Amino acid sequence: MVTSHAVAVPRLVIAAPSSGSGKTTVATGLMAAFAGRGLAVSPHKAGPDYIDPGYHALATGRPGRNLDAFMCGPELVAPLFAHGAAGCDLAVVEGVMGLYDGAAGRGELASTAQVAKLLRAPVVLVVDASSQSRSVAALVHGFASFDPQVRLGGVILNKVGSDRHEAMLREALEEAGTPVLGVLRRAPQVSAPSRHLGLVPVAERRADAVASVAALADQVRAGCDLEALLALARSAPPLDCAAWSPERAVASAAAAATPAATVPGPGRRPVVAVAGGAAFTFSYAEHAELLAAAGAEVVPFDPLADEALPEGTSGLVVGGGFPEVYAPELAANEPLRKAVADFAAAGGPVAAECAGLLYLARSLDGRPMCGVLDADAVMSQRLTLGYREAVAVSDSPLAAAGTRLRGHEFHRTVVEPGAGPAPAWGFTHPERRVEGFVHRGVHASYLHTHWAAEPSVAVRFTAAAAAYR
Repeated sequence: MVTSHAVAVPRLVIAAPSSGSGKTTVATGLMAAFAGRGLAVSPHKAGPDYIDPGYHALATGRPGRNLDAFMCGPELVAPLFAHGAAGCDLAVVEGVMGLYDGAAGRGELASTAQVAKLLRAPVVLVVDASSQSRSVAALVHGFASFDPQVRLGGVILNKVGSDRHEAMLREALEEAGTPVLGVLRRAPQVSAPSRHLGLVPVAERRADAVASVAALADQVRAGCDLEALLALARSAPPLDCAAWSPERAVASAAAAATPAATVPGPGRRPVVAVAGGAAFTFSYAEHAELLAAAGAEVVPFDPLADEALPEGTSGLVVGGGFPEVYAPELAANEPLRKAVADFAAAGGPVAAECAGLLYLARSLDGRPMCGVLDADAVMSQRLTLGYREAVAVSDSPLAAAGTRLRGHEFHRTVVEPGAGPAPAWGFTHPERRVEGFVHRGVHASYLHTHWAAEPSVAVRFTAAAAAYR
């Protein structure tokens, strides 16, 4: 029986046998094509990736939101989805890696398949058909039968070479009984440029990204059966869950705090400055929502352009991004570097993740940064990537010692030393080590976290900002 919490948003999960098959191309193109028809489209991304959601937001005009069963727990996937998709006509979820690939050594945890099952959503498999013909049927059959709880609704064939190639692929899949919902030819002109951590973010190439997304929409509109895809999305049964709410999450976290936390009232909202712009593009939409629900006035600023922190700043959040690409410009903005250093030296609460850690360091590739931390950062040939289980080692404005969180690392830089006298985190899995820095009011680390999993982080940080003010 469907309760009053039933979520009936039509939805599709766009998956693939492996990375590089064209998930982002298809998902973003579908979002843009359906939005172009006047539908309110809710964009989502399975896993921790920050970059693809930027293209999704461009395609739909709505925030791209992540659904990560490792960082937030499987129990939050459907509520977070319902929160993002509220009031929408359609939701499109782009998968991560291959359909059944998840957290290493954890079975299906954090896989696209798990997200699809938690959302009771039909899956569309994007297959790179460039080097196969009849074998495509065996491949698709294997993915369709591997987990009977995953509902494979059809395939979209990508990188098809010719009419004859398409005919052979369709014939093979017809024999296998799998609907072909779209066929896309090779179209390099609509591919997005990549570099050391994946696609170049939208904020760094906005005009070109707008053109790319429009071209993707045209390609998908021409090559895919949008009516059949919409009908498949509408076949998803209602979800019986309550939508996640930042206000409820904050109220629950505040009530559970010892002593009970007080959320600042109207007129007493501390200003929390959040770094943005082209150098700091990595953030989850729920973080700003949680800060606002906890009583903060969230004010964005751009370290590449602004020479001062926002007026009245009493808390500073510097998230992820690509400061290594903009090191000369960040170094040249000496007034802001000094303002950040002065704020930290005065005990102001600062939460820095990955790119924020680099910005707070003494130097980045030999160029001066804020000098808040007694550490230096350099680019590396080695990619550090993976989920982490962590426990807060030191009390900070972000987390009390002993707080446990799951997060992920994703960087090609190295900070020396890797941890200060008071480390930020102790990693318990997959390896044991300490990492990051807690100094005065500063919490700086490579670890990316999702605050919806632990709303007390936003409550504690906002309280520290209110106290500093």
